[in-house]
Amino acid sequence: MPKTPTAASGPNVPFHHDGTNGQAVLVIHGFTAGPAGMLPWANAFAEAGYTVDVPLLPGHGTTWQDLATKKYTEILDAVHQRFAALAATHERVFVAGLSMGGALALNLASTHAVAGVALVNPGLTIESPLAPFTGFLRFLSPSVPGIANDIAKPGGDEHAYGRTPVAGVHELRKLFKETISKLPRITAPVIVFRSDLDHVVPESSFDTLVAGLDARVHLEVKRLTRSYHVATLDYEAEEIFARSIEFFQEVDTHRP
Repeated sequence: MPKTPTAASGPNVPFHHDGTNGQAVLVIHGFTAGPAGMLPWANAFAEAGYTVDVPLLPGHGTTWQDLATKKYTEILDAVHQRFAALAATHERVFVAGLSMGGALALNLASTHAVAGVALVNPGLTIESPLAPFTGFLRFLSPSVPGIANDIAKPGGDEHAYGRTPVAGVHELRKLFKETISKLPRITAPVIVFRSDLDHVVPESSFDTLVAGLDARVHLEVKRLTRSYHVATLDYEAEEIFARSIEFFQEVDTHRP
């Protein structure tokens, strides 16, 4: 049975489940959040037979001040390490990500042999007109109000920080810039679940992704009409889980 964190360990602990089908899924959480918001998706993959790994990324699950000290390269390196560990023991490794986790998944797929990619509201752009000035603003205003729990369904809680470190946003912009430059290198099939109403990631992120991928890449897009940004905890979560599993199974069936 899939593992779940105990109440004593807190909501944002790393998640791991050993599967039975010889394949693995690396599930990557979003900026200022943690594994808690990804756990239902991770459990769905686990129940489908996959080995599943949801790491707690550097600077997350602690305090926003901790995240303010982390470079985007530290976070990206942590993702690379978890992928390498799964790839060492599994024939095929898929990657799934939400928001910043989507950017990390795409970045990973541009440099590693990822079997397939599933994205929920992936971030590649920031809409705020102040975003280009975060390198300077981080010294004037260390944090801004948080971006947590953009969920239409009542009662959802992704257990993200109540404040967002401006230094972290500065690093996030660097990650986005690097990832956009690497999009043409991706060859793995990609499925994107995109909310019509997302108060965190702008539509320009989706447009940038579609424009950046090579035209030969198999891309499937599913629009979400009833869910906000954290769609893994929202009204259409079960549809996301079912279709992403089907997508990975289809990719495996049609591999050369």
